[in-house]
Amino acid sequence: MNKPYPPLYYSDYLQLDRLLDAQDRKSVAYGQPAHDEMLFIIVHQAYELWFKQILFEVDSVIAMLSHDPVEEKHIGVCVARLQRVTEIQKVLIDQLRVLETMTPLDFLDFRDFLFPASGFQSIQFRMLEIRLGLQSDTRLRYNQAAYHSRVSQEHRDALIAAEQEPTMFAALENWLERTPFLETGDYRFWEEYRAAVQRMLDGERDVIKGNPTLSDEEKQAQLTEQDATAEHFDAIFDADRHRALQEDGTRRLGHRATLAALFISLYRDEPILALPYRLVEMLVDIDELMTTWRYRHALMVHRMIGTKIGTGGSSGYHYLKSTAESHRIFRDLTNLSTFLIPRHTLPSLPGEVRRRLGFTHSAKGQ
Repeated sequence: MNKPYPPLYYSDYLQLDRLLDAQDRKSVAYGQPAHDEMLFIIVHQAYELWFKQILFEVDSVIAMLSHDPVEEKHIGVCVARLQRVTEIQKVLIDQLRVLETMTPLDFLDFRDFLFPASGFQSIQFRMLEIRLGLQSDTRLRYNQAAYHSRVSQEHRDALIAAEQEPTMFAALENWLERTPFLETGDYRFWEEYRAAVQRMLDGERDVIKGNPTLSDEEKQAQLTEQDATAEHFDAIFDADRHRALQEDGTRRLGHRATLAALFISLYRDEPILALPYRLVEMLVDIDELMTTWRYRHALMVHRMIGTKIGTGGSSGYHYLKSTAESHRIFRDLTNLSTFLIPRHTLPSLPGEVRRRLGFTHSAKGQ
């Protein structure tokens, strides 16, 4: 059977002539050929290709989560695409091992030719940070200047414009805020949950007080820590206290969205919450892998240039290491573990709520 499309050649489809001719070694141009510059270029070009794919996946997920309402079938698609992102991130981390086959002296053979170019100028990586939801005012300053100060005017304009577009964080927050099940009829889940939390905390305090292996000072120290834990829980139940924590930067996710994410985490075993839970977990994984990549990248830079400044003028290793912790985006989702209680102490859900959380089929199709 003849297909209604013209024949296609592999090399033409992938535009290999352009792709494989895109490695321009500056060391050759300056008459000092450095063998490992080829590896350096190809690894970074591969990064940019993977960044493009990640942005493609992230943009599609943002679009689906921005629908009102979000179609149930799209949650599975979102999870699959976010899982793809995590697998790509693992490849990005592993690529550092390939780059580390280049020794520091190999790098010095061509490093001077690169100034002031820097990976900090990767527009796609900055776009990815923005798309995920990294806020401009929470970024570490780059030599006391804005993060986009070292890029071209065209790229600066693109980054500033991107800051006004929908982000994964905002799409997730809006989706969580529309989560049902938290209140049904006379049932108030959080009142039941708060009572269960109080029983758990009281039980833990009794264990501390009755522990014969602890001194009075040790008991008091642990009871003080227990009081701090209780305060963390109190903020979950008080919208005003939660808002105050948002204002001082301790928390970012809104109160209702936080409650929804916690409810999903607590009742993840209910059929209708299985995919929403995986979606939340995928974003935690993405955040964790971003942090891992940043830290591994910092270690690689330290190995290559020690404490020298970076080619772009940053403090090199120290700057990169600092961003690993400070540039996390979904920290609130990771912190949900603070508020989990054992399954056997969870409040029992009313029959009506449990039916809505399950998939019920009858023989008569009712």
